Formats: sequence, C-alpha cells, structure tokens
Amino acid sequence: MWMLAIILVVALLIPIAAILVDSPLGKSVARRMEGRVDGPAPELRDMQRKVELLETELEDLNRSVSGMREELQFMQRLLEDPRRKKPNT
Repeated sequence: MWMLAIILVVALLIPIAAILVDSPLGKSVARRMEGRVDGPAPELRDMQRKVELLETELEDLNRSVSGMREELQFMQRLLEDPRRKKPNT
C-alpha cells in the first residue's frame, strides 16, 4: 500500500517539476545557478540609457525642424505676395 502511494506521489511530482523548470521562475533559478545575474549587464544598461536619451533628443530636434519648416513656408508665402494679406481700404 505504501509503495503505491510513493509511486503515485512520484508520478505526480514529475509533471509538476517539469512545469516549474520551464516557468520564468525556473529559468531565473537556472541562470543564477550558472552564475549569471538577472537583467542586463551594467554596460548594456548604460548603453540602453544613452540610446533612450538620444532618441528623446532626436524627437525634440524633429519637432524643432518641423516648426522651422512651417515658419519658413509662412514667410515665403508672405514674401511672394505681400498685398494678398493686406485688407482692402
């Protein structure tokens, strides 16, 4: 009787262990056992931060260039026909 209970427990533990090993928690434990640290290396984090900063600055520059382009077009329209904007008196 005890032997049957032990066999059932072992049979049930095998799929549970497989699920745990394949889960993110199991993968994290495996990485720690290998000696790797969770998350990116410090150099990689610095590089990611720099890339995000550059992307933000690039977006700001694109907005500035778009605004200047609109202002230039407005000024060109004014210079092409200055009487068009004056009211008739």
